[in-house]
Amino acid sequence: MRHRTPTLPPAAANTTTEDAMGPLIEAHQLHKTFGEITAVDGISLTVQRGEVLGFLGPNGAGKSTTMKMITGFLEPDSGWATICGHNIHEAPKLAKSMLGYVPEGAPSYSEMTTRAFLGFIAEIRGFRGEEIKKRICDAAEKTGLEPVLDQTIETLSKGYKRRVGVAQAILHDPPVLVMDEPTDGLDPNQKHHVRELIKAMAADKAIIISTHILEEVEAVCSRAVVINRGAIVADGTAEDLLRRIRHHGAVSIRVPTDRSDAALRLLMDAKFVAGVETLGSANGHLHIRALPRGAGLDPADVAALLHAQHIPIDELYIERGRLDDVFRQITTSDDQKRKTKGEGAANA
Repeated sequence: MRHRTPTLPPAAANTTTEDAMGPLIEAHQLHKTFGEITAVDGISLTVQRGEVLGFLGPNGAGKSTTMKMITGFLEPDSGWATICGHNIHEAPKLAKSMLGYVPEGAPSYSEMTTRAFLGFIAEIRGFRGEEIKKRICDAAEKTGLEPVLDQTIETLSKGYKRRVGVAQAILHDPPVLVMDEPTDGLDPNQKHHVRELIKAMAADKAIIISTHILEEVEAVCSRAVVINRGAIVADGTAEDLLRRIRHHGAVSIRVPTDRSDAALRLLMDAKFVAGVETLGSANGHLHIRALPRGAGLDPADVAALLHAQHIPIDELYIERGRLDDVFRQITTSDDQKRKTKGEGAANA
């Protein structure tokens, strides 16, 4: 097993919060192994103020391990992480004072009431007297915990326990939030509430959200990073990721079967169409997909082309693709590349 010595960011000790004009979260070449298992293999990322970064990957990809290193709960074998310019291991108290963390499972003291637990967290954060009450009330209102403030945490539903985890993370209004599956266990209404809270806080914070719920990326994230086997395999907006799907931006059309041959010929000859696929027929209609050439395909051009030849259109819409298709494509193709590379090395 290789052992690496953690390295420091340049001039980290001289950086102050006021001077930090760069990213609020920065990780550089993080590595972490457990025995013979490489959990994180050289991950680097930055998150600016106003960004909500969706952190995606299959189970075992290294998401939680990466987040634990960024928040100082695990020390990397090598690499470094900073919060508001402060190295998380060299200046842990200062860095963590600017950080709110919702860890996996949102652990807490189950015998405490919600109010007592949040009061305990407030004291740890340095608040006293009336300020503690104010912070508890504010966090409880934002997370919808008022009905269970005097109930012991062990008696709460999974959804409420998760919201207690979110409440303790935002209690001190930190500029940085790192949230591991913040909506896990919540019902649709509760998920909507937490997503709206994240969007409301996003303008003046840097936020990382680890999630398996891909619709969450489109709902609240300005950017997404996909990791697989401990390495980043994609980084971009939700729209950037969707463009990886071959049929993203394609135009789907349903035309009468008796005019389908004419429709197919027209679309195949059109300069703005890269290719045509037939997706099936039903109820006297053929479902056709016209693939975009270059920047995109304007559905108005497709409609005008068919209408000019008096071909009726029963249905026409733009396909966007789905993030779960992108996710599978990215992670399975990455696995296949690694397998092929490994087989090649074995046969060399």
